[in-house]
Amino acid sequence: MLILISDSFDAALPGRLKKYGEVTDDHGRLAEAEVVLIRSKTKVNKEYIDSAPKMKLVIRGGVGLDNVDTPYAKSKGIQVFNTADASTVAVAELAFGLMIALPNQITRADSTMRQQNWAKKELKRTELYGKTLGILGIGKIGSALATRAKAFGMRVIAYDPYVFFSDAAQIMPTMDEVLAQSDYLSLHMPLTDLTKGMINKANIAKMKDGVRIINTGRGKCVIEEDLAEALKSSKVAGYATDVWYSDPPDWNCLLLNAPNTVFAPHIGAETKENMGRIGVIVDALIGQYVSAKK
Repeated sequence: MLILISDSFDAALPGRLKKYGEVTDDHGRLAEAEVVLIRSKTKVNKEYIDSAPKMKLVIRGGVGLDNVDTPYAKSKGIQVFNTADASTVAVAELAFGLMIALPNQITRADSTMRQQNWAKKELKRTELYGKTLGILGIGKIGSALATRAKAFGMRVIAYDPYVFFSDAAQIMPTMDEVLAQSDYLSLHMPLTDLTKGMINKANIAKMKDGVRIINTGRGKCVIEEDLAEALKSSKVAGYATDVWYSDPPDWNCLLLNAPNTVFAPHIGAETKENMGRIGVIVDALIGQYVSAKK
């Protein structure tokens, strides 16, 4: 059995998987591969699947499967999995770090100091304590963020069309209620037909003036032009994101020149600990696959 590691994983993973067969990172051997390991870079679309006649198992190291044509894969008898459980802590900590960075002016404070500019009077801070955090998508990551926010004395509300009760947050019956009440809004939805472009001009108008938005979910859940306009008008007081329309983004993206922003290059899952957890889950999934073949 040939296992193709198509994207970047923990350096120890190839050695860990040798017990199942040959392991390679040579993309030229896709046609020979029975198992393919991907992250966000590789797009397992119809063309990719048709180029891999022996492929029977695809594992996405991370959360979500929007870069996999899952229906077509299943029609070809290919099993598809992700490693969603692994990334909870890593992404929740980054989301919380971004949420702290915005009101505390951390990036601006650092950059002005490096420019030998003592901007003490210009850099005004606000506190998270006593503010309302609205979470859209209260799954594992959203719940982990809620726990951290409560430790800072925040009120936490959430909307998720598939969740009706949660110990992590007060579930609101509609998204509009979350938009109207939130001082901070954190996005944790998968990319679907319903969530694509949901942070748009109409929904921004329903938000509190001065809301701050954090996005570690999916870049395409946001209409960039609408959000850039809201940042320039100060309707939205800040936007921090780790996710983009593409990796890397179009460098002409309007958000890159918008005020009061903090950006990261899709590093939500890039912790040493998380990469180790992904490896454990990948090992277990391939082990289950091999056992089922016997």
